[in-house]
Amino acid sequence: MLRNILVHIPTELSPRPAVDGSVSLALSTGAHLDAVAIGYETASIPFVAEGGVAVASLFEVEHAQALERAEAALRVFDTEARNAGISYTTRAAAAVPIDAREIVCASARLHDLTVVVQPQLEQDSYDNVIPRELLFDAGGPVLFMPYTFHGAFSAKRIGICWDGSRLAARALHDAMPLLREANALTIVTIDGPAPIPAESSTDHLLRYLAKAGLPAKVTSLPASRSEIQSILLSIAADESLDLLVMGGYGHSRLQETLLGGVTRDMLRAMTVPVLMSH
Repeated sequence: MLRNILVHIPTELSPRPAVDGSVSLALSTGAHLDAVAIGYETASIPFVAEGGVAVASLFEVEHAQALERAEAALRVFDTEARNAGISYTTRAAAAVPIDAREIVCASARLHDLTVVVQPQLEQDSYDNVIPRELLFDAGGPVLFMPYTFHGAFSAKRIGICWDGSRLAARALHDAMPLLREANALTIVTIDGPAPIPAESSTDHLLRYLAKAGLPAKVTSLPASRSEIQSILLSIAADESLDLLVMGGYGHSRLQETLLGGVTRDMLRAMTVPVLMSH
C-alpha cells in the first residue's frame, strides 16, 4: 500500500506533469503527498566590497529570486491538491544544485514512491538532473511522468518489463501496490541471446502473480538492443497501457542485460508513465 508519496515539482520547467500525476495518484490511493520545489542558486556568488566591508547583497537577491521560483511552482501544486481534497504538505527551498540534489534524494528515502518529470534533455536545467539522480540514490521506486503528460493518472493497465534480473524483480515488488489495483497486467519479455534463468522465468512469474490473485498475459518479442525501447512503447500503445514497470540500470549494468540498455533510451523518450527501481 502506498501511504506516503513524494513529488519533485520543477521550478524551471513545466510543473504540470508532476502536479497532475502526483495529485491524481494520491487521490486514487489515499496516500499522503509531500511536494518539494527548489529554486536553484549559482554555485558561487561574488561578494561586493564597499568601504572594506564585504556585503552579500547579490547572494541575498539571488536567494530571494530562487525561493520565489520555488514558491511560484508550489502555488500551481497547492491549487490542484486543495481542490482534490487530498492530504498534503509543501516545502519551498532555495539551494545550490548539489545541495538541492541531496535535499530531494534524502527526502525520497523515507517515502514509498517518488514522482518526477521525465528529463527534457534539450532544456538546460538542473530540473533535468534531479530525476536521474533520484533513480539511483532514492532507495525506492521512482515514477517518471512524460513531460507531455497532463490530466489524471490511472494505472489500470500495466506492463511489466521482465528479464529475470534483480532490478526487474525489485521494480516488480515496488510496483505491487499498483499491480494489485490494476485491471489488466501484461508481462513483456524480449528474446535475447542470454536466456532468462529458469528459476525466474516468465512461467514462474506468471505463477507468482497468480498466487497473489493477479492474472497476467505474456508478450514476448525478438529484438536487438537498439530496438527494445521503441518496441516497448509500441506494445504500450497496442495494449493501451497506462504504466510500464521496469528496472532502472546504471553504469556497468547498462551492458549486463537487454532491458538494462533501454533505461537511458526510455528516459529520453517515453509516451506513458514509467515506474523504475534501482
